[in-house]
Amino acid sequence: MDIQIAHPFAMVLFLVLTCISFALFGFIIGIWAGNFEQLQLVPLLIVTPLVFLGGSFYSISMLPPVWQTISMFNPVVYLISGFRWAFFGLADVPVATSLIAIAGFSGLCLLAVYWIFKTGWRIRQ
Repeated sequence: MDIQIAHPFAMVLFLVLTCISFALFGFIIGIWAGNFEQLQLVPLLIVTPLVFLGGSFYSISMLPPVWQTISMFNPVVYLISGFRWAFFGLADVPVATSLIAIAGFSGLCLLAVYWIFKTGWRIRQ
């Protein structure tokens, strides 16, 4: 059985952007957290529900219109839609919108990390 990737270059681009954004977000959470319990709070209560409600196991087009609109506020929808398009050529969200959303989130995280290093917030003793 041959596995075909519809858009391999786009898949690598989505992969790199996702890795960068999650790494930067993890750094921000790591600096913010005062202890190990706080460190696990964000993935447990925020990231995991966003992934499960982000269309990873279903297409958001299956949802009623009101829930489709609400789903558009979930940043994970754009990650999953971009990967789904890269692998299968099908997407819930336009590919350009997915790229802009992921790049925007990465940019916000990069600005936050820049600010953390510039001000020394929670780094300096």
